[in-house]
Amino acid sequence: MTETRLIRTVLVANRGEIARRVVRACRSAGLRSVAVHTDLDASSLHVAEADDAVRVGSYLDVGEVVAAAVASGADAVHPGYGFLSENAGFARAVQDAGLVFVGPSPEVIELMGRKDRARDVAERAGVPVTPRYEVDDVPPDAYPVLVKAAAGGGGKGMHVVRRAEDLAGAVATARREAASSFGDDTLLVEAYVEGGRHVEVQVFGDTHGTVVHLFERDCSAQRRHQKVVEEAPAPDLDPALRDLLHRSSVALCEEVGYVGAGTVEFLVAGAVGDGGQGQTAYFLEMNTRLQVEHPVTEQVTGLDLVQWQLDVAAGRPLPLAQDDITCTGHAVEVRVYAEDPYTGFLPQAGHVLDARWGGQQGHEVHAAIEGEAHVSSAYDPMLAKLVAHGPDRDAAVDALLDVVDGSAVEGIATNLGWVRRLVDSGPFRSGEVHTGWLDAYDGPLLERPDVAPEALRAAALLLGEPEDTSPFGRGDGWRSAGPATPLVVHVAEPDGTTHAVTVDPQEEHADATARGRRVWATWQGQTRVLEQADAMRRTSSAAVGDADVVAPMPGSVVALDVEVGDVVIEGQRLGAVEAMKMELALVAPHAGTVTHVGAAVGDQVAMGHVVVHVEEDA
Repeated sequence: MTETRLIRTVLVANRGEIARRVVRACRSAGLRSVAVHTDLDASSLHVAEADDAVRVGSYLDVGEVVAAAVASGADAVHPGYGFLSENAGFARAVQDAGLVFVGPSPEVIELMGRKDRARDVAERAGVPVTPRYEVDDVPPDAYPVLVKAAAGGGGKGMHVVRRAEDLAGAVATARREAASSFGDDTLLVEAYVEGGRHVEVQVFGDTHGTVVHLFERDCSAQRRHQKVVEEAPAPDLDPALRDLLHRSSVALCEEVGYVGAGTVEFLVAGAVGDGGQGQTAYFLEMNTRLQVEHPVTEQVTGLDLVQWQLDVAAGRPLPLAQDDITCTGHAVEVRVYAEDPYTGFLPQAGHVLDARWGGQQGHEVHAAIEGEAHVSSAYDPMLAKLVAHGPDRDAAVDALLDVVDGSAVEGIATNLGWVRRLVDSGPFRSGEVHTGWLDAYDGPLLERPDVAPEALRAAALLLGEPEDTSPFGRGDGWRSAGPATPLVVHVAEPDGTTHAVTVDPQEEHADATARGRRVWATWQGQTRVLEQADAMRRTSSAAVGDADVVAPMPGSVVALDVEVGDVVIEGQRLGAVEAMKMELALVAPHAGTVTHVGAAVGDQVAMGHVVVHVEEDA
């Protein structure tokens, strides 16, 4: 019989919304919570909400985080997700320090945390897998293939290759990303299933030998293998295939003696409609931790997965048997990222003037920031997760739109308005979105929408308020000898476009905030900065020449392929910049000669920094 472990204090080895989530669970369970933070996060919400906090130099420093746990008097360490959550060395160091690691054993993390070894276990457990190839021996007829890092996850080191001539470049990039993110550049090459859906099964095991599943989620709406929208249960899945995924996931966990929360991920091939007839599934990987999208499972099961993690870590048996776990209704979650969808999804960083999140009974907001905050390019760009539940899928999507409509982020660009448009689009509503859909998409969703009339009306209302509030200074158009003259305010967009807007407080208008003579107006998640038109104002343009190759986002220079004097051709790769899990290539705008290199590998550069200058051939 497994002995229980007394846990009174939990160190949360993470940041942002997941750290806040674990802190809340600890408080509900009557446990003391300890946050860790870097200097950048000293004033973050997860620090303020925990019972205690300890500074660390890095969230990735195993020795420092374990020392913080010991010094704080913690009995257990919860790793959250990302950072050290799937680091077997960290789990082992926590246990060696006499503390409880809230997760599976180091041995299981090592085994299942690597995609190549997990694949071998899956085959032994009878889980279907895709064909695999050696990195340097991919048959000509095997394409398309998926190159991915054997260690880690989160879409890092993962690239689809459709032509043999592109394989070497994808392998080089994947190796660099894998080495940088996971300290291991081992790669796996498998057949890529076109149009596949990403379906994952939530599993839980305890120290008493019991393993259960908590149904499945669909996470097919992805950009560059980074999830954007998740939902539970997976829509339009063949019932027989659904049962197979549940059973094989449990079998996989039983094969390795899995303990704690985990996710078994599959790629489902086959058309939607007709009840999913003819669909097949292939094992992708196993995540040996809590997932970002766990709230949708909590919504449809009514269970607290973090509380289950704490109970299992303390040696308690799972509170429910498989037959007692039910799935009710539908839940949808969107991730709010600091990125601009209308400039190639470039990551954003800087000062958030205000972040407000909608929500109502039965719906949830998991936010890393609220109110005024600073967003750094040093960490993941996810600012929040908005979650909604309904009796069916359409109702859940409708409820989610309400949550988005009650939210606003002022100060930096986000994908909030764009992701609302995505979940309300025909392809998403009908279940057409697969894992490659967004990467191949080239349609109106990527076009910046026109400023909404509701946003203009809100700006006009605020900009039309007079400084003189006496009856003689009011701008309401009052006249003694007739009806009031309508008040018209000329509202300008940042590019100088001007709109004549009639002020009418009775008409529907956006949520808006005035700061000086500027207004931040948010309608359906899309925030606009508007001001009163000024005929004397002139727009400025950036002083960057056509020959300058600039950093498209604030980040780190991870590659420089040229030096001064090199002759290049148009479109040639010159280097790469990375920030917030995204690597963007720098390419030559034309044929010419490199006359200036303004950075070195490892340098942190600002958006717009001139990295390379290519003088055009005469």
